Amino acid sequence: MPDLLQELHAHLVHQLSCPVCGASLCVSEDGKSLTCLNKASDSSARRRTHLFDGGAGGYVPLSPRHSGGGDSKEAVRARSSFLHHGYYDPAARALTEIVTEFTPISGSVLDAGCGEGYYSNRIAQAGYPTMGVDLSKFAVDAAAKAARAYRLSTGQASMTLYAVGSVFELPVKDNAFDTVTNIFAPCAPAEYARVLKPGGHLIVVGAGERHLFGLKQLVYDDPYLNDPRRDLPTESDGLTLVAARNTSFSIVVEDPSHLAALFSMTPYYWRTSQNGHDRIRSAERLETEVSFDFHIYRKA
Repeated sequence: MPDLLQELHAHLVHQLSCPVCGASLCVSEDGKSLTCLNKASDSSARRRTHLFDGGAGGYVPLSPRHSGGGDSKEAVRARSSFLHHGYYDPAARALTEIVTEFTPISGSVLDAGCGEGYYSNRIAQAGYPTMGVDLSKFAVDAAAKAARAYRLSTGQASMTLYAVGSVFELPVKDNAFDTVTNIFAPCAPAEYARVLKPGGHLIVVGAGERHLFGLKQLVYDDPYLNDPRRDLPTESDGLTLVAARNTSFSIVVEDPSHLAALFSMTPYYWRTSQNGHDRIRSAERLETEVSFDFHIYRKA
């Protein structure tokens, strides 16, 4: 089992709260688990300790009410392969620049719905302690392993903490983070406002109008433009829109396995006819626009 004292950034551990009782968490003496000490109101009552064993990759399971779910191991492997070939690097750079613009130098970041950690690890490498939360244990395991590989290759201390959890019930304290990122994942504005510090920022990332339009042209006879995200925050969530950005670029995919992986990452995979799937399998090349919309909100 990994030593969580090495795998988890100490400041991020201090921002955690037990998903069972709400108490603070700390790394156990043997470094293998996170533990809390919840003292009952009756001083004569026994104190209850909740224990969360670290996963082999160096992540922690902090979602007892969600024992499973999220992306499968196969889906995580396919997405990781595609992303780590650099197709979306311009989007990752744009996101990191926005995080840097809206986050204090000493600030910390929570990536809600972090997936395999492609974006959150990039933010951490820019110098921000970054916590990633996702419902898929396979995704956070991959994220934690990637963070460890980077740490060992550079000799740097850990800048990350990855946890299995729901974005609707984040296992962190109130007012804990300077920035929350939400990248192509379900948006839970009230929960993000809860964990943001006053004056902190939420960065919501979604598909631009022409995102992957070339892929749609390949699989659909009548391709359509994307609608804006419908789950964006409103003023009633305690979050005010302060900026909107877009990053668009083109990619060329010539490896059939990469094209299949890209297709599996999209909601179109589940909505496409057998004929559309056949077109993907027979395609030798895809050129398509990639378009990311960024909405930045500030907590009062």
